[in-house]
Amino acid sequence: MSATPAPRSRVVVLKGGRSLERQVSLSSGARVEDALERLGHEVHGLDVGHDLVARLRALAPDAAFIALHGSDGENGTIQEILEILGIPYTGSRISACGRCSDKVLAKHEMVDAGLPTPDFLSFNETAFKELGAAEALPAVEARLGFPLVVKPADQGSALGIKFAADPGAVPAALVAAFSYSEKVILEHFVDGRDLAVSILDGRALPVVEAVPLDEDGYDFAARYTIGRTRFTCPAELDDATTARAQELALAVHDLLGCRHFSRVDLMCDNASGALTVLEVNVIPGLTETSLLPQAADAIGMDFDELIGTMLALALGS
Repeated sequence: MSATPAPRSRVVVLKGGRSLERQVSLSSGARVEDALERLGHEVHGLDVGHDLVARLRALAPDAAFIALHGSDGENGTIQEILEILGIPYTGSRISACGRCSDKVLAKHEMVDAGLPTPDFLSFNETAFKELGAAEALPAVEARLGFPLVVKPADQGSALGIKFAADPGAVPAALVAAFSYSEKVILEHFVDGRDLAVSILDGRALPVVEAVPLDEDGYDFAARYTIGRTRFTCPAELDDATTARAQELALAVHDLLGCRHFSRVDLMCDNASGALTVLEVNVIPGLTETSLLPQAADAIGMDFDELIGTMLALALGS
């Protein structure tokens, strides 16, 4: 399952940047740097900024390890720079990053392929401000029902997600979501269990379940504050549900053209047991509370081995 261990290499770890997920990225990047140094590599951490290309040219690395969360790291921007410079890098290529970072596009791809995802509609700011889309909200609400999930179309780490329990809560939820993105998704709320399946080198890892310990749900704070969420890995699911979750994760990973690794977020409906796919993350978190490292640990792969495998996949591409 593991890629061939990489020889000593000069590796740049790309982290930080300008997105709202900067602090999470710095945390992921620092852990990656420590692991790579323990593995014997020459490691250079780069907080991504305007001088990135000059620094990359000066260092001439053997590979780049992308720990850059947020738009620049996940929508293909940093990948395109690395492609131009001829630097191998971890994770998915430009086109897959673009598909996965745009949650609306990714969900349409799933629908077209017959893969289950919660029913949804999407609007951009222009539609609301200039085309009168607000007048269509009653029809949207009638189709999707309540409560609704309202979220930005291109943010990660649960940023900007709001739950609207009734029509009166929708406008404020939309304002909040539009503060993070020019496009928002209104999605049918699935009352169920929050699951994640990480893919590594073509294999689906054990399912992780995130159980929030307070009433606010699995939001940004719950995800990254130790003690706010309980994680179970492997998730306590029957064999058929586990197999189906892993099958769906692999199918979506392949459908969207992901490479090396990804994390697929799903919901398991409490009433029906049906599984639906929420989204795919091409740069999964690598913090102390992140799900990919937990899934790897469940198969006996410690953090250093995980990072070494991810680097080896890049060097072997």
